[in-house]
Amino acid sequence: MDLLAARALGAGLAIGLGAIGPGIGIGLLVLGALQAIGRNPDTSGTVLVNMILGVAFTEAIAIYALVVSLILIFVGI
Repeated sequence: MDLLAARALGAGLAIGLGAIGPGIGIGLLVLGALQAIGRNPDTSGTVLVNMILGVAFTEAIAIYALVVSLILIFVGI
């Protein structure tokens, strides 16, 4: 296997597998927040702030996977 092909395969796997977890996590965060707001609408402000913080931290994991894939592509061995 060519070195460039191996780098491309590794980068594709890094970004593909690195995006699955945060995607599921964000979906579960929003699901929980919407259920909490549906049960108790008075706490919507607090729930939304906590949800947005959780989504931001979860999205950072996907950004780390993107950085790893870019490093695999552009840094020579």
